[in-house]
Amino acid sequence: MKNDNKKQHPPIDKTVEEKNAPAIEPLTKDSPKDNVAENNAADDPRIATLEAKLAALETELAEALKREKESEPRHQADIANMLRRTQNDIEKAHKFALDKFTTALLPTLDNLEKALETADHANPALAAMIKGVELTLKSFQDTIKKFGIEIIADTNVPLDPNLHQAMALADSEYQPNHVVTVMQKGYKLNGRLLRPAMVTVSKDSKEKT
Repeated sequence: MKNDNKKQHPPIDKTVEEKNAPAIEPLTKDSPKDNVAENNAADDPRIATLEAKLAALETELAEALKREKESEPRHQADIANMLRRTQNDIEKAHKFALDKFTTALLPTLDNLEKALETADHANPALAAMIKGVELTLKSFQDTIKKFGIEIIADTNVPLDPNLHQAMALADSEYQPNHVVTVMQKGYKLNGRLLRPAMVTVSKDSKEKT
């Protein structure tokens, strides 16, 4: 029989070097090395200066945005007013572009009217000429009306200092202070007076003799 009483050997142990080797701890964010770097960075005056400058810039930016937001409605109102004024100026320029030109034409109209007033309508030899002047005057008047020019020549209307220039008083069946006759026609351009009408005015009842 085989001998079962074999000699028992002790288990193999770790080497002496492994037993004596120091334990290695993993690095963490709280490791002394990282703490030292953070402390050094915090102590750097350049970093503190940059951080203060950044904070000041952020504050300045916030204030600028606030001011811009508060002033935006005012800027919009100013721009809207400027646009309205510009549009009004353009409209006036279009309306009254013919102001000087029309004023220069008024003596020509006056002369045509005087020619008809003084012409001898009873003379058959002048009939054709008179007819031609009448047609020329009518064509002239129709043309200026197309460009916004109004003729002031109504009678039996109240005297309006904005439209009429009273030249004389006259007895009339009209009410007092009404236009009796028009000595020279007046003209308006798009509502603006170019020349007042020269007129005679009916007397007040107290002034009649």
